[in-house]
Amino acid sequence: MKQHTVAILGATGAVGTQMLQCLDEQDFPVGKLKLLASARSAGKAVEFRGEQVVIEEACPEAFDGCDIVLGAVEDDLAKALLPEAVKRGAVVVDNSHAFRLDPDVPLVVPEINAEDIKWHKGLIANPNCATIIGLVPTWPLHKLAGVKRMVVSTYQAASGAGVPGMRELEEQLAALGRGEQLPDPRAFAAQLANNLIPQIGGVKEEGFTSEEMKLQNEGRKIMHLPELRVNCTCVRVPVLRSHSESITLEFERDITVEEAREALAAAPGVKLVDDMDAVDAQDRYPMPLFTSDQDLIWVGRVRRDISNPEVTRGITFWCCGDQIRKGAATNAVQIAKLLTEE
Repeated sequence: MKQHTVAILGATGAVGTQMLQCLDEQDFPVGKLKLLASARSAGKAVEFRGEQVVIEEACPEAFDGCDIVLGAVEDDLAKALLPEAVKRGAVVVDNSHAFRLDPDVPLVVPEINAEDIKWHKGLIANPNCATIIGLVPTWPLHKLAGVKRMVVSTYQAASGAGVPGMRELEEQLAALGRGEQLPDPRAFAAQLANNLIPQIGGVKEEGFTSEEMKLQNEGRKIMHLPELRVNCTCVRVPVLRSHSESITLEFERDITVEEAREALAAAPGVKLVDDMDAVDAQDRYPMPLFTSDQDLIWVGRVRRDISNPEVTRGITFWCCGDQIRKGAATNAVQIAKLLTEE
């Protein structure tokens, strides 16, 4: 198999670090690895497959000779640097929001629309974490009965704010345990420990936040459903890692709970955990504690939407998935691996 020169932009962050691990886990054909980060990280060494790789400062010239670049930086840096990688001949898989809704950039979840990779022009976007986690189990149900509407509540872990978010939650929980006064919040709008924060992202149209609009806007593009309607509420919860979502779907055609369960059990990227009679709670339904540090979206609590006037056309379920892995790094590496198979 051809070996590729691969770069990770933002290699020292939570997602960049996970990308490095995923490259190894997925036996990615890495011939040469370049780790790019800020000037303060340059010069440090990271081990990959038994060798020490020295981190370089991110700049346009650092992309010279790269075949594939994985982006794990904020929007402003992505916009400034990743087009430079494309100019130098690399194909970029970017995890930021910078290019997701650009009509010339494929937005890809491999289990759903891998074919869209074929029309890339050097840039491929990785969707938002909550979008990926929600759509992977929605897709097999859409293929059965045609989704036309989604009502979603997300319960998003501190990992969604990267290393600073996880560190802040850990510090707050530790301070509470010692009976100390908590430091002022930095990563979040308010104290997260022992709390829920019903806002992720800035306020957009009609009182919805930017995070809440992503599921509709990105879902329409990924599933090729321009009329898809989504009502979403995003909540930050005091969980370190792994997002959870409550999803109600309305369909064009009839669908039974049994059909939904069968489709979910057979779907790639999905693990059905749906036995309310199980002795162990871990076997009854998905929980973030057990879905962290793995790549499947666990789905359970599959039931009829009894609020739908057309009762045979509504399904409700609960799902959990690791935000850093399948919600970000794993999905990006899966896309990149598809590029090596073209």
